[in-house]
Amino acid sequence: MQPPRLPSSVTPTQSPPSPSAPSRTKGGNAWLWVLGVVGVLALGFVGLIVVAASSLSGGSTGGSANTFSDLHEVVIEENKSDNKIAVIPIEGVIMGSPIDPEGRTLVTLVKGQLERAAEDDAVKAVLLKVDSPGGEVLASDEIYLLIWKFMEDHPDKPVVVSMGSLAASGGYYVSAPCQWIVANELTMTGSIGVIFHGYNYRGLMDKVGVKPSITKSGKLKDMMSGEKAPEEELPEERQIMQSMIDESFGRFKEVIRAGRKRAADRNKGEGKPLVDGWESMADGRILSGKSALDHGLVDEIGNFDVAVDRARKLADIEDANLVSFDPPVSFGSLFRMFGKSSMQGNTVRVDLGMGLPSRLPQGRLYFLSPIHAH
Repeated sequence: MQPPRLPSSVTPTQSPPSPSAPSRTKGGNAWLWVLGVVGVLALGFVGLIVVAASSLSGGSTGGSANTFSDLHEVVIEENKSDNKIAVIPIEGVIMGSPIDPEGRTLVTLVKGQLERAAEDDAVKAVLLKVDSPGGEVLASDEIYLLIWKFMEDHPDKPVVVSMGSLAASGGYYVSAPCQWIVANELTMTGSIGVIFHGYNYRGLMDKVGVKPSITKSGKLKDMMSGEKAPEEELPEERQIMQSMIDESFGRFKEVIRAGRKRAADRNKGEGKPLVDGWESMADGRILSGKSALDHGLVDEIGNFDVAVDRARKLADIEDANLVSFDPPVSFGSLFRMFGKSSMQGNTVRVDLGMGLPSRLPQGRLYFLSPIHAH
């Protein structure tokens, strides 16, 4: 089946020093301090060299940042088993922009983690740990395609989703291709839809006496510009944008249909198939885990441990160690410990109705729950 296209003093018991003992001078104490500081700096310098060498040899930059051959296996839970379940977290806003100074993106990270899970014969299942309000349409779709292809190429390694407190919009989109979806009863999910968000600030410009001067090649070159007065908007502008949104929305629904159908086929009567009329819930509304179960959008109510048990059952194994594949600590990451990171584009803040400005790039389509990402 093909997928649908589109971080020392002397103590009282001690005897006083004898008169013949040489006394310490202030200069001597100063030299001790100097030697101590030099020693600490020397150790730190050696540590930096080691980290840099590890970073260079491990390939955390350049081409290997895309292949992730340098991912380190970390044991999350040791169960003294020869089997493994690979845990892949998808947390925060799903974006295609770099998530660290080495240029890694969430998409390339998930790709590398799936590659490691595929090549390791001890990995018997993959557990996707989702806690996300969604994000960019393209990044969400790329992760979806990676998971879909992994399942097609490795049908013996089931992919199970454990939804956290939030798995809405794009967070559900990346979950849809998986064989089994577990949600907590109070998980916030659903929010099936597409949004294009922008600001019109022409009124403010008029108040301060600023008027735009535009030279353009075609009448629609400045479509949806925030500088245009509402009456200057052409009817075609809304039609074009609505057409793009409708196309992406249709893709979203097809992803759900295809993913849930394949899951139902593989689960052979277990789990929850999509119910008739489920599309009536695809109007952007938030659903609880229980409501999503009632409509066949998830298969089971439970927490992370329930999802682990389900992964073992689908993989037909008694036990397994839980592992993750994490990027190494790089030279650049080490320096971030001493200062504020500049990679803050994926910050998620709860909207309290106070008009907080969005920190997401404008002018893009999002599979996103807008009340969770401002």
